[in-house]
Amino acid sequence: MVEVMQWLAVLTASLFAGAALYINVAEHPARLFLRTRAATEQWAPSYKRATWMQAPLAVLSLVAGAVTWLATGRIAWLMGALSIGAVVPFTFIGIMPTNHRLLSADLDRDSTEARALLVRWGRLHAVRTLLALCSAGVYTWLVVRA
Repeated sequence: MVEVMQWLAVLTASLFAGAALYINVAEHPARLFLRTRAATEQWAPSYKRATWMQAPLAVLSLVAGAVTWLATGRIAWLMGALSIGAVVPFTFIGIMPTNHRLLSADLDRDSTEARALLVRWGRLHAVRTLLALCSAGVYTWLVVRA
């Protein structure tokens, strides 16, 4: 059971980190080459679809890492779990106001505000990427060293 939780933690954190990294190094920079209206219109469905994949991965990785910590007593599993788990409150507190404004019907999609929101969103999303990469790295290190 513990090995299953360990591998589940590694897998889900790695999938989250890979998807988040792709967004930060490929999708979002490419989006920013578009005109602002097109970029904001492309961002909305992309964001909504990614949420349905990334949120469950983060929560599942948090749970698997925490269960492994409880079973093994190794604090590093808790550190990895808390790192990926931090993505959830960071999203709600740090990113959600930007998301809501980008999705707002009264946002002028051609405005400098819309462009600034997209740039800000990319920076905020990079924090999520770093948290997930740290978690995946810690988890992987723990499994390889076992």
